[in-house]
Amino acid sequence: MRGGPHRTLAILAVAVGVIVAVQSGSAAVKVRTDFDERFDFSKAKTWAWTSPKMGYVVAARTSSDDPEAIQRRAEPVIVEAVTAELPARGLTPATGTPDINLTYYLLLTINTTSQTLGQFLPATVNWGIPPFAPTTQSLKVIPQGSLLLDVSVKGEPVWRGAAEAEIKMDLSEERRIALIREAVKEILKNYPPKKK
Repeated sequence: MRGGPHRTLAILAVAVGVIVAVQSGSAAVKVRTDFDERFDFSKAKTWAWTSPKMGYVVAARTSSDDPEAIQRRAEPVIVEAVTAELPARGLTPATGTPDINLTYYLLLTINTTSQTLGQFLPATVNWGIPPFAPTTQSLKVIPQGSLLLDVSVKGEPVWRGAAEAEIKMDLSEERRIALIREAVKEILKNYPPKKK
């Protein structure tokens, strides 16, 4: 499945502009969501995962990343966390055609942040500071993970929430699982959305 869902996901993530920060090692998660204001969420009472796949994993950290292996480890945690949270949101598993479908996307990428000499100085040399070429003084490469949850009706998205975290490579498996559960819980706190 190259190109299709991965490209669509990248476009949707940029279009929605969902930016979430997780302080590494802390439980503070900031979540932003977007939704279709025309959809009446009060009528949605049943849910199901999309079919044939519940979600997608995109890993773009190294050439040796294996998205399928990552998905085998992460999907049961995501599914269990979402299933545990939805009853509190007024949703029950569908026995027939669901009112809404859920899809998850797990993105694992690398991000960078840098600072250059003089970047915080005003654009003037009136203080006697000689002009100089900006050079990088600080460069940080950050392994990053993002979890998106999409709610759709008949294939059309009506709600989206996302969480993003710095992934420390030395995190234990238990801590990674806890971060996924925490991200799901924080995302779904915003469902159903409140009208603006």
